[in-house]
Amino acid sequence: MKTFVLCGGEGTRLKPYTYYAPKPMLMVGGKPILWYVIENLKRNGFKDLVLTVGYKHEQIEKYFGDGKDFGVKIEYAVEKEPLNTAGSILSCRGKINETFLVVMGDHITNIDLKAMVEYHKKEKAIATIALLRHTLPIEYGVAEISENAVRAFREKPMLEQDYNVAMYVFEPAVFGYIREKEDFAKNVFPRMLEKGERIAPFVFEDVWFDIGRISDYEKLNELFQIVRLARDLKV
Repeated sequence: MKTFVLCGGEGTRLKPYTYYAPKPMLMVGGKPILWYVIENLKRNGFKDLVLTVGYKHEQIEKYFGDGKDFGVKIEYAVEKEPLNTAGSILSCRGKINETFLVVMGDHITNIDLKAMVEYHKKEKAIATIALLRHTLPIEYGVAEISENAVRAFREKPMLEQDYNVAMYVFEPAVFGYIREKEDFAKNVFPRMLEKGERIAPFVFEDVWFDIGRISDYEKLNELFQIVRLARDLKV
């Protein structure tokens, strides 16, 4: 199955780290972020990859090459200008005739992508979105009101939210909804919903890290150092 790995962003919120390297090539635990992405794809059986690259793409191409040394097959789609998430795959319209995956090249996760694809096919949707279930505690008691009267109280309830983590399974028909330089969440999905298309939710609670800010990146590196120390000490 063809898998698009989106690696074209500049990572502006991670400067100064991204002055010298594209975001997917920032090191975590001695490996580039993109290495972890490719390893999880390979573990799930997805080895036919297209890396959409732009900013400092030469570093990515030099490190990963054609993918043979990493147990996968890699092609590159080089963006001369930022095309956004959906726009970055638009050049493949008419070339894809089966179900395909889209993932980000700067997220670290152990999501079961094989199960996600199986779920997508069972649901027979045009698109399936990976949603990370996250629980947020509310620090105060919450009143339930109806007909201008307090009916009940809930003390410090937990609020569940399902976050779009930008991992998608698509049918080729999705290309009919994509325009140049568009984003999936901001442009394509709303257009699909307006037309009555069904988008299936694949809810998961596995590990997922979005390394979007300097604090995220530094905390993740600290976490990897702690895990490595615990392993070395056999804790």
